[in-house]
Amino acid sequence: MPDISLAGGDADAIAQALGNSFRTYGFAKVVDHGLDPQLVKEAWRLSKELFDQPEDAKRRGYDANIAGQRGYTPFKTEIAKGAEHHDLKEFWHVGRTLPAGHPLETAMLRNIWPDSVPRFREVYEELYADFDRVGARILSYIAIYLGLPADWFEDKINVGNSILRLLHYPPIEGDAEGCIRAGAHEDINLITLLLGAEEAGLQILRPDGSWMDVSPPEGGLAINVGDMLQRLCNHVLPSTTHRVVNPTGERSTFSRYSMPFFLHLNSDYPITTLPQCITAENPDRYPEPILADDYLRERLIEIGLLKA
Repeated sequence: MPDISLAGGDADAIAQALGNSFRTYGFAKVVDHGLDPQLVKEAWRLSKELFDQPEDAKRRGYDANIAGQRGYTPFKTEIAKGAEHHDLKEFWHVGRTLPAGHPLETAMLRNIWPDSVPRFREVYEELYADFDRVGARILSYIAIYLGLPADWFEDKINVGNSILRLLHYPPIEGDAEGCIRAGAHEDINLITLLLGAEEAGLQILRPDGSWMDVSPPEGGLAINVGDMLQRLCNHVLPSTTHRVVNPTGERSTFSRYSMPFFLHLNSDYPITTLPQCITAENPDRYPEPILADDYLRERLIEIGLLKA
């Protein structure tokens, strides 16, 4: 899987390179993506500071009634669809803040901010906006690849329920038998932009059933197609199963950190198959549209974060 640079002005060439990688792997490795490196550096520092807090301090940001969509989710809460064991991870979610009175305000949960980590809100609101910008740029290339105008996604994601997840995989301990850091799964959203995948552990499932390691260079992004985009384009771009496996040897005594940005459609957008992705060889798999928010709810129930 090649490293794809977003530097340069040839949008068609970048779109083709990204589209080819997504079509082949469901993933792409991207460099020169435009996230502010100093902002990212500060975000890493604050993420480690957050997860170094005592359990009771972190749990002040936990609300069991909101399906982990904002604030803290404790260790071994999330479980991959169909898995027997919970993932060996804890995480904190930062979402979008809509202005008061916005029509979708009631569909968007309020953020929960830790009271014990100075500058947390300031830094992560800025990083969220940076991810939002870079994600929209990636989607403009995907639009071109699919034969759409470059700005096709703009008014469909501008108030989307996108999530920035700060992930911590603690050192592997004795209670990990049968568990891995993140069980095999597909993402729910349109695309995921992942910082931190250069550290070993991320694997994707090949069509032949074997697993392939994915490690972008330091500071690069791993980007993958989510189920919403797969549904929208009628599987022209696949949402690939992936996992994070446990380290071995000395590395098992170290924590692993990552920061995925799950880019979502606007909550009230009806996901309807793109006409240009329907052919005699690829008939419409999804003749009935579904609202993005309803689709999200279905999947949150499947992964154990929301009760039916």
